[in-house]
Amino acid sequence: MKEKLKKLFAYYKPYRFLFYSDMLFAVLGAVITLIIPLIVRYITNEVVYFEAGDAVKMITELGIVMILLVFLEIFCNFYIGYFGHIMGAKMEADMRKDIFGHYQKLTFAFYDNQKVGHLLSRITSDLFDISELLHHGPEDLVISVIKIIGSFSILLMVNGKLALIAFAFIPVMLLFAFYYNRKMKAAFKKNREKIADINSQIEDSLAGIRVVKSFANEKVEMKKFNVGNNNFVEAKKLSYRYMGIYNSGLGAMTTLITVVVLLAGVGMMLNGTVALADLLTFFLYINNFTDPVKKLVSFTEQFQNGYSGFERFLEILSIAPDIADKPDAEAMPKVRGEIEFKDVSFGYEEQSERVLRHVNLKVKAGDYVALVGSSGVGKTTLCSLIPRFYEVSDGAIFIDGKDIRDIRLNDLRNHIGIVQQDVYLFAGTIMDNIRYGRPEATDEEVIRAARNANAHDFIMSFPDGYDTDIGQRGVKLSGGQKQRLSIARVFLKNPPILIFDEATSALDNESEQVVQKSLEHLAKNRTTFVIAHRLTTIQNAQRILVLTESGIAEEGTHEELLEKRGIYESLYHRNFDTGLSGVMSKEAIIKDE
Repeated sequence: MKEKLKKLFAYYKPYRFLFYSDMLFAVLGAVITLIIPLIVRYITNEVVYFEAGDAVKMITELGIVMILLVFLEIFCNFYIGYFGHIMGAKMEADMRKDIFGHYQKLTFAFYDNQKVGHLLSRITSDLFDISELLHHGPEDLVISVIKIIGSFSILLMVNGKLALIAFAFIPVMLLFAFYYNRKMKAAFKKNREKIADINSQIEDSLAGIRVVKSFANEKVEMKKFNVGNNNFVEAKKLSYRYMGIYNSGLGAMTTLITVVVLLAGVGMMLNGTVALADLLTFFLYINNFTDPVKKLVSFTEQFQNGYSGFERFLEILSIAPDIADKPDAEAMPKVRGEIEFKDVSFGYEEQSERVLRHVNLKVKAGDYVALVGSSGVGKTTLCSLIPRFYEVSDGAIFIDGKDIRDIRLNDLRNHIGIVQQDVYLFAGTIMDNIRYGRPEATDEEVIRAARNANAHDFIMSFPDGYDTDIGQRGVKLSGGQKQRLSIARVFLKNPPILIFDEATSALDNESEQVVQKSLEHLAKNRTTFVIAHRLTTIQNAQRILVLTESGIAEEGTHEELLEKRGIYESLYHRNFDTGLSGVMSKEAIIKDE
């Protein structure tokens, strides 16, 4: 816990002036609340016995002093309320930057096992609770300590016996608070897990809202939501039960202090051992004595919320990316595009069996290679190993004779362009989405990339052209249009190595022909891997690799593989028999152009 608190306090460092000034005004405000009752005691004990003229003069002067102190207290409270919250917001922003930056470093393997809702809850609700703790925690603690110590010292001075009677309740209150603090900590941690589950379910349901509505399954989604929502309520019930016992117990004890002191004080006053003015002063300070205890109650609740959130925050930051640059990783500003797999094997963490086994493959720069095979044999996995989305389990992959693990990740991925079947477009304009391929590109370069991808004409058919807002994930565009924007994005990036991951399999024949033409144009003079679902789209590939669970089973051109009458021929005729039509080949398109 010591190390965690040290990391928590480190976020104060850039805002030391705000922190110290916040603490200064918190202390000043607490001291003022202790001074005013002393002035009241002086007036009731001393000033009322002055001569009339002197008494009026003194009361007037002391009244002005108290009014000034009240205005000073107002300023102190405003400062800690405004600037203190600003400090908390800035610290929250720093944490959000840290965790979002860390999210960017984590690999596919991490995201394969995570729910987006859980990750979002750590960057939203968790961080808000942490910032509230970082702002209010220290000042509440300081104010409470000053008021408790200050008021107790003054109470001792006013009447030692009554002060000790009041203080006798404090150890019991501390033991009570310590016990239920531990209970609440566990309950609040469970609350966080449940709300993360709800966030994840909501995110999943809203992201797939079109599927939900197409199946008229709104009731199914509500049922799933209600299960998570009810689990959250049950978890809240437990935490609120502990909180209710905690608050009511401490509230009863603070009230009991007042009652006991009242009874004891009246008894002493009847015996003549306590003056009425002192008893009145005592009650003014009793309030100053019990209020900080109540503040500490809210602080402990706040601490449980904030600290459990910070623990979850640290959990994410403690996850080291399983793929990262070596300390001696080298830059690779230029790439020809020669790729070689040497005895490469790979298996996902949760699977005991290997997806790829002892793959050996050499691809010359500029080659056009197609990968075919049934689902699950590792076509996408093999291509995902080239940009190091996953790390090989055994063997090595080389680009231009250099092990990709010795190349800086940023350089490696900058040389690879990927066009996938499931296109992801960001909320925003067409211009923004194409420019994502090279953020520093000019408008003219973006438009040139769109022309190369056969996207310019349909873009200009929209009233706002390149400034058209395409909606969340490009919902306002057709599948073919989205695919051409993703190709334009890669054209703008202009990488020497391309990976087409079943980029046309989800399109109708007309859209496929347009997109295929764009892909073939993009592939010219680049090392290209095509994962093919429709075999008719890769008949003129320079090399076709047939993958099975045992590895590369067949290799050759379309004609060579048909002559072998093996796996490829079987796959081809199965495709042909299902009525899938062909599209223009790479060579035909080049000639056409």
